[in-house]
Amino acid sequence: MTMAAHDIKRRGILLVLSSPSGAGKTTITRALVTRDPLLALSVSATTRLRRNGEVDGKDYHFVDPRRFARMVEQAELLEHATVFGHSYGTPRAPVIGAIEAGRDIITDIDWQGTQQLQAKIGADLVSVFVLPPSMAALESRLRMRAQDSAEVVRSRMAKSSEEMSHWDAYDYVLVNDDFEDSVRRVEAILSAERVRRQRQVGLAEFVNKLRGV
Repeated sequence: MTMAAHDIKRRGILLVLSSPSGAGKTTITRALVTRDPLLALSVSATTRLRRNGEVDGKDYHFVDPRRFARMVEQAELLEHATVFGHSYGTPRAPVIGAIEAGRDIITDIDWQGTQQLQAKIGADLVSVFVLPPSMAALESRLRMRAQDSAEVVRSRMAKSSEEMSHWDAYDYVLVNDDFEDSVRRVEAILSAERVRRQRQVGLAEFVNKLRGV
């Protein structure tokens, strides 16, 4: 029986998108999951309250601060941080399990979380930073979301400059001036990373069978 290229065993990828609030990381992430059946969303744990329409276990794992603290103490999270008064974290077990099984996971988190993930999973992480086309466009997007008060919008704008200063810690950087183009560019990144030689752990076996050795 011959082995097809898609049968070559590989490690999965944790694809991370980061950006200032409102620059588009979450919208791009959701589009990628919808379009790519091989890509699953990492569901973060958070202590913040549910917003209208959000579903526990789908949008986030909503937990109280005491439960979140236990998750940190028991090393159940790959990364965690407090943002605007609420704690967020990436559960370890589903991400590691997916990577080892050759499945790809995507998440959108800030640069601090990305640093923690890099330290924990190394080469299995692929990071993309999303920049807005301008600060005016960023503020407009925040106001159009109508999810936050004017005070929170001001806080997010004040924080955005500091967040953008970490762009050079990422593997890839794109300016989200056109949504469809941004999604296509991240899809191209994912396609290339899936065939990276070091990630295809079954490649030696495949080549040896081709060579008859």
